[in-house]
Amino acid sequence: MAVFKDEAEVYRYTGGIFEEALADPVIGEKFAESGVILKVTHTEPDSVFTVDMPSKKVLYGDDARNGPKPVVEMFMKADVGHRFWLGKVNISLALAKGEMRAKGPVPKILKLVPLARSLFPRYRELLLKNGRSDLAEG
Repeated sequence: MAVFKDEAEVYRYTGGIFEEALADPVIGEKFAESGVILKVTHTEPDSVFTVDMPSKKVLYGDDARNGPKPVVEMFMKADVGHRFWLGKVNISLALAKGEMRAKGPVPKILKLVPLARSLFPRYRELLLKNGRSDLAEG
């Protein structure tokens, strides 16, 4: 069974952690400076969101599909994205094993991974704050 029951939960948690990151004065600025526009397409449940780092915006659903042209696109099951934010997925290994697929300059995303790691505790807090202790340990 999938971790998230519907696309709204994917947006609330995996999209939400990006919103939180972009709102942070230090982390948000570092993401913005990367120049990356990241489009994430999940299955199980189907969902899509675009993280426009330079503009510090996250777009969901049709807004993401019709939004700015991504620099990098990532494709994975929503469970894999969830496990990544819990610190349980190595992106390089997941790409090699086919758990994640990427289009575009992958090194740009890999440079952002250390910054993303600093958000792992915040992701857990986001889950707990929303009463999802069942998901906080993955």
